[in-house]
Amino acid sequence: MASTVNERPGYGQLLRTPGAWTFLLPGFLARQPFAMLTIGILLLVNDTTGSYGTAGTVSATAGVAMALFAPQSGKLADRFGQAAVLIPGVVVHAAAISLLTVLALSDAPLWALLAAAVPAGASTPQIGPMVRARWASKLDGSPLMSTAAAFESVTDEFTFVIGPVLATALCTGVHPAAGLVAEAVLTLAGGLLFASQRRTQPRPSRAAAGAAEAGKRVSALSVPGVRVLAVVMLGIGTVFGGMQVSMTAFTKEMGDPGLNGLMYGAFAAGNMIAGIACGVIAWKTSPQRRLLLAYPLLVLATTPLWAAHHMVLLGALGMAVGLCIAPSLITGYTLVEKLVPAGARTEAFTWLTGAVGLGQAAGATVGGRLIDAHDASTGFLVPLGGTAVALLVLLLLRKALTPHSESVVAARGVGHREPVPVD
Repeated sequence: MASTVNERPGYGQLLRTPGAWTFLLPGFLARQPFAMLTIGILLLVNDTTGSYGTAGTVSATAGVAMALFAPQSGKLADRFGQAAVLIPGVVVHAAAISLLTVLALSDAPLWALLAAAVPAGASTPQIGPMVRARWASKLDGSPLMSTAAAFESVTDEFTFVIGPVLATALCTGVHPAAGLVAEAVLTLAGGLLFASQRRTQPRPSRAAAGAAEAGKRVSALSVPGVRVLAVVMLGIGTVFGGMQVSMTAFTKEMGDPGLNGLMYGAFAAGNMIAGIACGVIAWKTSPQRRLLLAYPLLVLATTPLWAAHHMVLLGALGMAVGLCIAPSLITGYTLVEKLVPAGARTEAFTWLTGAVGLGQAAGATVGGRLIDAHDASTGFLVPLGGTAVALLVLLLLRKALTPHSESVVAARGVGHREPVPVD
């Protein structure tokens, strides 16, 4: 409680947290497939059907299923423990991906692909939220929590550098189904390894002794700030989905589809670089204010994408968009620790992650339809539209992001005595 600026927390101090490496390394392996799923579906279905719209629809169905079921998975993990949810989940996911792959290669009708995409998306393991919940359990109330949020954002974005490149390389260089096969294998192996690290998982809320208001279940979505953050993440998801399908179409139009992974990797690399920077900066502004500053910059960065007609220019603009995403993502996850009770944080994190997935699915679907009807450039209008709508909601409902304790302090007229937060 007596931290000073001279003791400013950083990545080194964070990684010295006792027991951290026992869940970080398995968690890193287990979350790799998350970035491979939608692009793997997109590339396989596009190869077998020849339609970006159809491929985007199947990919979107998986994303919607994930967004709807992820919070329920998080709620069950909060109540019964992460391993109890994760172990059966990864087995079901591997089986569902196998079924979807076989159907796609067999030229199955669209309804069959959509039916198989539902369990494939619904069973996607939520490793990122589970890792964040472990950090929150260990660092509850510590200034290191903001550093942990930045670290996790960097880790997520590193997977978005590796995942799309790996999936694209496998799909274009080995076999159109190779990306999804690798996704299923990594999910099963990494998920089981992560689930075996039981010592660091948050204590299941049903086993918490002496908890206040025992027996009452708190839903993370009942917190107004979580609903606002879900809309914010939905907008960010449209950036991921719109960029993914549009870059795939753009590189194909340019006659070099193999560069798709590299182009999307530049976008993810910008996100990762910004995430690293966010973790080492000693912020003197509140997370709420940082989000209100960062999100308009993201909208501004997406504006010129549709007008780029050269690989190098699009790569540079994509990296700029990535640089603007990380501050919003990190701040959103940081606010969860301030807004949500400890017993509902895994659920809250999965609501946000699910919102990103839902936005990604919507972005891929709408972008695919626009590309089929016009050209690749029109698909880049999706990130602009999605973030603009989310920004409007954020500005209108920004007061919901103020933690209750801060509202009480401000109401008592002692806001000028607030300590400077050290992130």
